[in-house]
Amino acid sequence: MKIQLHTKKFRIIALMALLFFMISSQTMASGLFGPMQTVSREQGGLNTSIGYLYHEDTYKDGANYTVKQNEIYTQAAYGAKNIWEIYARIGLSDMKMSGLFASSDHFVETSKDDFEGNWNFFGTLGAKAFYPINEIFGVGAFVQGTYYFSDFSDDVSIVSGGTPVVTELNVKNLWDADFGIGLQAKLRCGTKLYAGPYMYYSEAKMSQFSGIYGMEYSSKDFTVKNKSIAGVFAGADIPLTKGFRLNLEGQFADKFSAGAAVSYTY
Repeated sequence: MKIQLHTKKFRIIALMALLFFMISSQTMASGLFGPMQTVSREQGGLNTSIGYLYHEDTYKDGANYTVKQNEIYTQAAYGAKNIWEIYARIGLSDMKMSGLFASSDHFVETSKDDFEGNWNFFGTLGAKAFYPINEIFGVGAFVQGTYYFSDFSDDVSIVSGGTPVVTELNVKNLWDADFGIGLQAKLRCGTKLYAGPYMYYSEAKMSQFSGIYGMEYSSKDFTVKNKSIAGVFAGADIPLTKGFRLNLEGQFADKFSAGAAVSYTY
C-alpha cells in the first residue's frame, strides 16, 4: 500500500513538472531526443506522443545573435526488440532573434531591435538504436534531422535622413541535424534516466531587407549558422497510467533548452 501511495505521489509531481514546463517558458524547435531505448512493445509496435520544447541557441555571421524558439509537435514512432526505433514528427515553431534590427548608425532609427517571426510548420525524421549492457544499464545512439517548410518573416520601420521605410526580413531554408550517444539506467519503478553528449549543425539563409547604411544586415543574402557544434543532454522517461509515459529533458550547448512530452504505447 505504501509503495502504491508513493507511486501516485510521484506521478502527480511529474504531471506538475509538465505543467511547469508548458506554462512558465516564455518563448516553442526539433524536439526532445527522448530515452535511448524505444518505449514500443518488445515484439514491435507503434507509439505516439505530443511534445513541447523551448529552444535557445546562438547563431553567427560576423555578429552573434540569440535565437529563441517555441515548438509544439506530434510524433509517430515504431520500435521493436527494445533496441531500435524510427520516428517522424510534424509541428509548429516560432522564432525570435535578439538585436537583429538594431542600427549601428546614430542617424538611422528602427521601430524595434528584435526579429519576431511568424509560426511555421516543420518536419523531423529520426532513428535510434540501443544496446543493453545488463538489466539496468545500456547505451544508445540517435540521429535526427529537421526542416522548416516556410520562411520566418518580420517587418521593421526604418527612418534614415527623415524618410521612413517599411521593409521585411526573411529567414528561409532553416534546417538542423543532430547526432548523440547516451547512457541509460532503468529504475525498478520503470523510470528511465538518460544522459550524454551530442553534436549538431543548424543553418539558415536571410534575405536582403534594406540598402540603408548602418544596418547590420543591409546587403545581399547571407547565411547564418549555429555558434556551438556540441552539447550535452539529460532526461527522465517516467511511466504514468497504463500505456502513458512522461518525458522531461534538458539540453545545453551554447544556451539551455528544455521541454516535455507525453507518449502512449499501443
